[in-house]
Amino acid sequence: MTAAHWATAVIALGSNLGDRQATLEHAVTALDALPDSSILAVSSWHGTVALTVDGLDPERPAYLNGVALLQTRLDPYTLLDAMRAIEAANGRERDERWGDRTLDLDLIALDALEIDSEVLQVPHPRAHERDFVLAPWLEVQPDAELPGHGPIAALLAGLRETPSPEVAP
Repeated sequence: MTAAHWATAVIALGSNLGDRQATLEHAVTALDALPDSSILAVSSWHGTVALTVDGLDPERPAYLNGVALLQTRLDPYTLLDAMRAIEAANGRERDERWGDRTLDLDLIALDALEIDSEVLQVPHPRAHERDFVLAPWLEVQPDAELPGHGPIAALLAGLRETPSPEVAP
């Protein structure tokens, strides 16, 4: 991707600590303020049970999740660094894998780009398994496809054949 090339980034947002909705809205504002970038669409917020390394845990604080579409000229690594800075500015601590967090931003896809490095994997390697990513993404981009996996509508339908518990926001 060259500096002059505009691309659409699919960014998943999640929060399960503090004022979740305010944090997510602040993150969207911060993403929109990135250089050579602008928000195209933001899903509604979806309440979900916390997902941990051991699976769903209804004893943990519930998440609010959503997806934002960001038009950007930033290269993927610069975008990732900016996303991590936004997380840190919102109190994100990386102490525990899949632990509770004030803010989680994941780069799900960047057009049809594929990256597999130690630092960044695009498309996100588990997006096709996550209702809390696919449902809000479908809301803002009904015809979207996850590179390597197909239409998100079909992926979501397949997941919902074996539904996972969700909670209200």
